[in-house]
Amino acid sequence: MEAKNNPKTIRAWAMFDWANSAYNLVITSTIFPAYYVAITQNEATGNKVNFFGLSFVNTALTDYALAAAYLIMVILLPVLSAVADYRGNKKIFMQFFTLLGSLACCGLFFFKASTLEVGVICFALAAIGYSGGFVFYNSYLPEIATIDMQDKVSAKGFTFGYIGSVLLQLVCFAFVLKPEIFGITDKSLPARISFLLVGIWWIGFALIPFSILPKGSPNAQSHHKNIIKGGFEELGKVWQKVKTMPLLKRFLPAFFFYSMGGQTIMLVATGFAAKELKMETSALISIILIIQLVAIVGATLMSRLSDKYGNVRILIFVVFIWIGVCVAAYFTTSSTQFYVVAVVVGLVMGGIQSLSRSTYSKFLPENITDTASFFSFYDVTEKLAIVGGLFSFGFIEEMTGSMRNSTLVLGTFFVVGLLILFSLLKTERILKKNTDFSAR
Repeated sequence: MEAKNNPKTIRAWAMFDWANSAYNLVITSTIFPAYYVAITQNEATGNKVNFFGLSFVNTALTDYALAAAYLIMVILLPVLSAVADYRGNKKIFMQFFTLLGSLACCGLFFFKASTLEVGVICFALAAIGYSGGFVFYNSYLPEIATIDMQDKVSAKGFTFGYIGSVLLQLVCFAFVLKPEIFGITDKSLPARISFLLVGIWWIGFALIPFSILPKGSPNAQSHHKNIIKGGFEELGKVWQKVKTMPLLKRFLPAFFFYSMGGQTIMLVATGFAAKELKMETSALISIILIIQLVAIVGATLMSRLSDKYGNVRILIFVVFIWIGVCVAAYFTTSSTQFYVVAVVVGLVMGGIQSLSRSTYSKFLPENITDTASFFSFYDVTEKLAIVGGLFSFGFIEEMTGSMRNSTLVLGTFFVVGLLILFSLLKTERILKKNTDFSAR
């Protein structure tokens, strides 16, 4: 196996984030949500749309579509991760999901009001491609970096992702704001060109990590098993192992609850601003770009603070800020207020993602070989959180008629996660005390 902390391998690994984060920014955070709200907004019908004959509130439909996509991944990932561990071919799965996601983004080029079903399906498939590739990407972290380097390497990945996505967003920004420069007269074309560019960017830059990263280390112990059954058995085995790890056993429920809030906010923020605050697409793109730039600083800052104060303490600090974000969003009524809230979101967005990944990786035993299965368990936890968060957000909006009420529900998820993190801090102290005592 290749030596850990190899700069070339780490850079290649981080370039995968550079490649697929363009999807996260353009498709889930800025241009797609604004474009979708613009072409489906209809006050006369209560912003209702028809999807294969069924009626939904427009923004609730995309929440449900994303929730369905992530639920599919919850079902598939245990099987795929087991195959990757048995055969040591996790890179092949990264390549498959990257191709699926990038082609789905290219398919959004054909999305107009008259092709709603096609657009929503491609939107969901892109989410499957993104989340599917990411679990195998995450599972490389303990293979390419030693424990003392994992915070920095994890933050490097997110930093590369933010920089890469901002660069492509600036290109898309030019098409959306100044279409006349390119001789574009069709109002829908700039957004659709942006979707196409995301697909090309995604698959193009992903070729760098695909050419350098190792394919993975096989774990032939369970190779004789039925793959489908073995996949879920492997997930069950991971859970049994997790139950013997006091820190990991506390961390995962906390991660689940605060991810229900944090991941959902990142996915619905632009739709909230476009619908509740009537913000223009240009304003939305500008503020999301600011968020990305602030997030670069946030991921790096949180990594350094965790070195000094410990991961759990900084996660508690970050989750506490997220609770404030939810309350502030409920009372936000102007663009200026939204800008302030968005900058705070940017500061903690990169930090919570990067720290969560590296904290989980740190809590894993150094000698494990089935890293894909352990990170599948991590990813299944996160995807279930997203399913629950998105469904709750969309359901509350449909029931109450306001996305503001949905933000308060997300706040309660953060509170639960915060309480569990406090108990984790206590467990961590007890274990450290016992370890220090045993070493005497």
